[in-house]
Order: sequence, then structure tokens, then C-alpha cells
Amino acid sequence: MQHLTKCHAHCNPRRRSVSRLTRTNVAAFSGLLALTLSACGTADSVDDPGTPTIAAPTVEPASLRTPNSAQEAMVGGTFNYDATKGGTVFGGTGLTYGVAFTPSANGLSAVNGRISGTPLAAGITTATIVATDASGTSVTNAFPIVAFAADLTAPILPSASFAYSDVRLPLPRHFTQAPPNVGSPQQADNTPALNAITDAGATLGRVLFYDRRLSINDRVSCSSCHQQQFAFTDTARLSKGFAGGLTGRQSMGLTNARFYTRGRFFWDERAATLEAQVLQPIQDAVEMGLTLDQLRIKLSITAFYPALFTAAFGTPEITTDRVGLALAQFVRSLTSVNSKFDRAFAPSGIPDFPGTFTAQELIGQNVFNGRAGCARCHGTNAHISDDIHNTGLDATVTEVGAGAGRFKAPSLRNVEVRGRYMHDGRFTSLEQVVEFYNAGVQNNGNLDNRLRGQGNAPLRLNLSPAEKDGLVAFLKTLTDNTFLTAQRLSSPFSR
Repeated sequence: MQHLTKCHAHCNPRRRSVSRLTRTNVAAFSGLLALTLSACGTADSVDDPGTPTIAAPTVEPASLRTPNSAQEAMVGGTFNYDATKGGTVFGGTGLTYGVAFTPSANGLSAVNGRISGTPLAAGITTATIVATDASGTSVTNAFPIVAFAADLTAPILPSASFAYSDVRLPLPRHFTQAPPNVGSPQQADNTPALNAITDAGATLGRVLFYDRRLSINDRVSCSSCHQQQFAFTDTARLSKGFAGGLTGRQSMGLTNARFYTRGRFFWDERAATLEAQVLQPIQDAVEMGLTLDQLRIKLSITAFYPALFTAAFGTPEITTDRVGLALAQFVRSLTSVNSKFDRAFAPSGIPDFPGTFTAQELIGQNVFNGRAGCARCHGTNAHISDDIHNTGLDATVTEVGAGAGRFKAPSLRNVEVRGRYMHDGRFTSLEQVVEFYNAGVQNNGNLDNRLRGQGNAPLRLNLSPAEKDGLVAFLKTLTDNTFLTAQRLSSPFSR
């Protein structure tokens, strides 16, 4: 009671003592006392008329504000990048940073969000920066760092584009004459209406075709397995992929790929269109090793591509669909029209083979079109396959192919320079191929009927040495040296 009296007296000096209170006003005093204690506090605070309330500091939780984009580096070069972008990537109070690398650091390290180092090998490293706030809450941002090989260059392109389109580079009459004129491959043209060859589209396709950036480690391009001097194939039985692994089949020649009625691609026709086919080797684990998203990232941070995509498609947007369209345009531009065989045709489309071919070549042409029956499967003036076939390479089906051991065949144009023949590259010369069809076809249960003779047995041609030599000589008339050396079809890169 003495404590309450002292406090009340201090705060309300006109009332000096509680002793003056009577028993009849105790209730009123009690209410007043409660108000007084609320204003004065305890006895320890009698000298402080009032303590202001201090608001607790605001703690902003960690959040992602402006994510990092893909970054470009070079093997052997210095890389230095602030993955916090001056503290603008994340928001939050008292942030600390850590960085993790997958699948490996590749020569890089990080201190408090700054990444530095010297990339050791070409490839893509995913950097994940982690921001942790004062309360222990974390937020992350992952982005790719693409280390390009040091020897990559930009393409060297002419100021005026090479001609690729049918408007600027029309096909000759013997390729376009309409039925009933025989020999034109026009009806077999697999070019879709929405992806006709344009100069800008095929130019972009040419750059992509020869660019080693389309592989995970910048070691191989499409042209590594499809080399111009070999009719856009490989003389090795199996081609080497980005890490040295071997492809499952021999690289298919691309000459006159534009002309094939079925419109499907690969030896086993697993790709429904050329636009779909050109993207598959890029994604193959042996051949080029990229995902389509990685492909898009690599092209997007390569300085010269936006202008090429703009020229081809109207905007700089880089998509994998556009990559497929451009590559398909370039591959369809690989038409061979200037061989000795082609030069036998007048501008009218009428040929003069007797005035063009040697006697031996004429013998071979007669065998090809006649009793050997080669033209039944390799028809038109583009010498393209009509369908998929089981040609009796083995007595039993060792590879299913497109079904029952059947395979697509490429055009016979430039067949002389290929070096390897059949889907598995088993033959190394035209002479071996001719001898196989002459006397080596196996009695496979799924053998094409055109390769069966009397009693349903495999056909035996019984060609004479002169006929076999003539057939090889005729096949060599399909070699187009202009095609094999044309600059518009060659690499635009210095290396």
C-alpha cells in the first residue's frame, strides 16, 4: 500500500496521501489507481514519463528478381562474371551467396556470387547460384555457361547471296518436264509447300550444316559425316561422333535427297520428313550430343546467327523448328545436274547419249536399263530409289531396317566417289557392288521380288566381264564434279 501511495503521489501531486480516503470511496479510488498505474508504469520507471515504442526492422525474404541469362566463355580464355549482377538478381535482407556447377566446374570457381576461371574444355556448364537471407531462406537461379572451342570462327559469306532457290537456280528441263515425258523426278519432289528453298534459308542452312557449334564439344558438324567431296557421305564404314564413338550405320549420301516419293529419311526411314531428320543427329548421344534446348542456347549467344535468322525468317528469333527448316532447305539444294549424263541432254530435255557416251558407257547404260534391271529401282534422270527394298545382302535378316530387312537407297548420283556402299558400308568399290547383284544376292525370305529369278530363286544376271565393266563405266557418268566442288555448297568457315 505504501508503494501504491508513493507512485500515485508522484504522478498526481495534489493527492499527498491515501490515508484521507474513506471506506466509502475505495471503489472509485481503485479505478483511478488502475489508470494511474497504466500511465506511470512500475516504481522502476517513475523517473521516465513515457518510453517511445521502436518498430522492429523489416526483414525482406529472399526472392528472385532478374534471372541470369546464358553466358559465353572460351576454352583457354579468362571468364569473369558477377552472377548477382550487382545485387539485382535477388531481393532480400542480409543475402549471402553460393554457386554450384554441374556436371563439372570445368575450370571455374565462385566467391560470393562472382564466377571466374579459365574453361578447360568446350561444353555447357550449368551454374546454380543460391541466395540465402538472414532468416535462412534460400532461393536459386540456374543458368548455362557455354564454353566454346577457341578455334571456332564466323562464317565468310558473299555480299550477294549464292543462288539456291528454284527462281534463281532453276532445275534443267530433263528434271522438270511433266509426264508423259519420262525421266523427270518432279513427281518425287518432297519439298513441303511451307518450306520451299529460298536463298536466305539455304544460306542459313549451309552455315548450320558446317558449324561445329551444333555438337556438344564443338568437334563435329553435319559435314563431318556428310562430306562434299564424297557426295555428302563418308568414306569410312561407320562415322565418328563427337566423342569418337561410331555411328550405327554408314552415313547416307545426300545427293538429290529432295527427290524421293515416300518423303521419309534415314536408311530405315524412321524420320517422316527431312525437317524432322536433320534434327535427330544433333540429339544423338553418339553423333553430336546436344539437346534441342542446348542447341537453341548455343546459337542464341553466337553473334552472327540473329542476322541470318532474320534474313531467312523475318525475325531474329532462334528456334529449333527454324533450325530444322533451314537445314532441310540446304539439303534439298544438293541437287546434282551437271554430270556427263546430264550434259547429254539438250536444253529441250531431249538426250543424245550416243553422241555423248563412249562405247563402253553405252554398253553399261543398256545393261542398267535392260537385263540387269537397275533402273527398276533407281529411276528417273535423278537416279533415285522408288521405295524401300530387301536386296538379299544376307540369307537371314540381320537388321530389321524399315521392316523385314528393307532399306531406303540414296540416289546413284556421284556414286563413284562414295567409297562405301550399302547401309552397313560392307562394299568398298563399284565392282564389288556390281558383282553382288550379278551373282551374290542371298535367298532371304523377304527378298524383293524384282531380285528373284526362275523358281523363285535369287536372280543371277550372268553378266560378262565387258558388261560388268560397262556398267561401272556408266555409273561413273553420274559423277558431277561441279557439284562436288561448288563453293555455294562448301564450308563457309575458314576451318
